[in-house]
Amino acid sequence: MVYRNFDQATLERQYSPSSCIDDIKVFITQYIEQSRAASEFAQQQQSLMADLSYGEHTDQLLDLYLPLTINDNNRKLQVYIHGGYWQELTKAESSFAATNFQKQGCHFAVIDYALAPNATLSEIVAQVRQAINWLFKNAERLGYDSDQIYLSGSSAGAHLAMMALQDSTSQGCSRVQGVCAVSGIYDLLPLVDTYVNDAIKMDIAEAQQNSPIGLPLPMQSVIMAYGQHETSEFKRQSAMMAEKIVRNGNEISCQQIADRNHFDVILDLADPRSWLCRQVFAQMSLVAVPSG
Repeated sequence: MVYRNFDQATLERQYSPSSCIDDIKVFITQYIEQSRAASEFAQQQQSLMADLSYGEHTDQLLDLYLPLTINDNNRKLQVYIHGGYWQELTKAESSFAATNFQKQGCHFAVIDYALAPNATLSEIVAQVRQAINWLFKNAERLGYDSDQIYLSGSSAGAHLAMMALQDSTSQGCSRVQGVCAVSGIYDLLPLVDTYVNDAIKMDIAEAQQNSPIGLPLPMQSVIMAYGQHETSEFKRQSAMMAEKIVRNGNEISCQQIADRNHFDVILDLADPRSWLCRQVFAQMSLVAVPSG
C-alpha cells in the first residue's frame, strides 16, 4: 500500500511513535514508577477501589481512585484510557496522574480492556464504551455525579476516548462532558497495511467504522495535544481531527507541547503547572489546589 505518496518503509516509520526517540523503555519505566507511587499512596490513604468489574471479560476491570477531600459541589470523575496501539500496556502502568486529581477533590478511573490479538478493535471499542456506561450507571453509588464525567487518553487511548464520545447507543457515553485526546490517531486507514495491523487484523471496513474522523461528532468540549517530537503523520492526524471539531462548532483547545514526545507528553497530566493539566482542570471547572 502506498499512502499519501509514502513508500512502505516511510509509512511504517511515520506510524511508529518510537521512531522519534532513542529508547521507549525510559518512558515505560516512568509510567510504571509513577503509577506504582500513585497506587501505593492511594492504598495508604484508603482511597483506592481496585479491580472493579464492568463486564464479563476477565480484562474488563477498572481502578477507581477516590478524592482526598470531600466537596459536595465538586463531585467530578476523570477517566483515563491508556494507549499501546490497542496491543500493550494496562491500567497498572496508567495511574500516574491519579494523585494529582485526587488532590483536587476528584475521582479518577483507569480502565483495562482486552488487547489485540485477543480482541478485535471493534470489541475493544465496545468494551471501553461499556466501561464508561458502567461508570455512568454506578455514579451515585461510587460518589460522583453522572453528569460530571470527563475522558482523557493517550495515543490509542485518545482514539478510544473519541470513539467513546461518539457512541450514540450508550446513555453514559452521550453524557460525557469533555475529552482530552493526546497524540491520538483518528483515521485508521493508513494502518491497515502496516506492522501495527499484524495483531489487530483490521480490514478496510473495520478501520473506517472505527475512525473518529468519519463519525458524527457531538458538541462536547475537546482538548487536543501532541508532542513537538512526534512524526509528521501523528501531528497531521491531530490537526485533521481538530479541524473537524472546529467545523462542528465545538469548544476546543489544541496545542503542540514543546520538548515533549509521543510518550512523555501525557505525563503532563500529572503536573498541575503544565498547560495540558491546566486545560483539563479548566474543562472540568476546577480551581487547582496547590500541591505540596
